[in-house]
Amino acid sequence: MLEIVGNTHIDFMGKRNIALVISGVLVVLGLITIVQIARGAANLGIDFSGGTAVQLKFDNPIAIDSARQALGKHGLTDAELQEFTQDNKLLVRVKTEETIEQKIAEQIVQVFEQEFSNNKFVVDSSTEIGPTIGHRLQKDALLAITISLIGIILYVATRFELRFGVAAAIATFHDVLAVLGIFYLLDIEITLLVVTALLTLAGYSLTDTVVVFDRIRENLRGRRRDSILTIINNGINQVLSRTLVTTLTVVLVLLPLTLFGGEVLHDFSLALLLGVLIGTYSSIYVASPLLLAWPSGDGRLLSRTK
Repeated sequence: MLEIVGNTHIDFMGKRNIALVISGVLVVLGLITIVQIARGAANLGIDFSGGTAVQLKFDNPIAIDSARQALGKHGLTDAELQEFTQDNKLLVRVKTEETIEQKIAEQIVQVFEQEFSNNKFVVDSSTEIGPTIGHRLQKDALLAITISLIGIILYVATRFELRFGVAAAIATFHDVLAVLGIFYLLDIEITLLVVTALLTLAGYSLTDTVVVFDRIRENLRGRRRDSILTIINNGINQVLSRTLVTTLTVVLVLLPLTLFGGEVLHDFSLALLLGVLIGTYSSIYVASPLLLAWPSGDGRLLSRTK
C-alpha cells in the first residue's frame, strides 16, 4: 500500500486529555440535538415533521425566485423550493405540524396554474406525510441507529474481545452524535437521507477502528514487556499511513460531491464527509484511549503504563 508517511513515533495517547475535551463538547452537542429532535424543535424534514412534497415538470425553465414569490402571495411563505434546471423541474416542500385539513398539494398546483398559466407543467410526484407517520419515522430512525450499535458490539466482541466491542461502539456513537450536533448547529435539515448517511458512516468508522484494534491486539500479544501506552501508540503509528490514505481517498470523492453535487446530494455527502473525518479522529483519540481504562483478562487495568 502507498505510504504517505514513514515510520512515525507520534505520542497520540499523550494528547488524549485534549481529545477528551473536544469529544465531550461534540457528544454534549449531539445529545442536545437528540433531545431537540424528540421535542420536534430541530430542523426536521417532512419525513419526520410531516408535510407535503410536490415535484412539477415545466415545459420551459422557471425562475425559482418568481415561484417563491407566487407561493408566498398565496400564503405558502414557508415553502422550500429545490430547482432541477436540467429537466425544468421544481420540487416544492411544505412542512405541516398539524393535521392536514386542506390538500396542500392541490393548493400548490392551483398557485402555479394561476400564476404561470403560460408555462404548462405536469405533476411528476406528490407525497403527503402526516405528523403521526413523521413521529413514527423518528422512532424508527433512532431504533435503526441503536440496533446498528448493538450489532457493532456483538461483531467486534466476537472478533476481538468485549472491551474492544464496547470501545468501538462508543466511538461509533460518538461519530453519529458529532455529525448530528454539527448539522443542528448549522441548522441543516435532518431527513431520512441524512439518517442513511449516518448509518453509512457508522460502518466506515467501524472498519477504520477495527484496523487500528487489529494492530493493537497483535502488539499486545507479541510485546507484553512494553507498557500498554507504548503498545497502543505503536499500533496507531503502524497503521497511520493506511488510515490517511483511506481517508484521503474517500475525501477526494466526497468533497466534489459536497461542493458541486447540487442540493439533492449536498446534505448526504456533507454528512458522510464530516463522518469520515470525525471517524478517523475517533479511531485514534476515542476508541483507542477507551482501552486504557478497561480491565484486561488478568484483572489489571490497561491504563497501567508499567
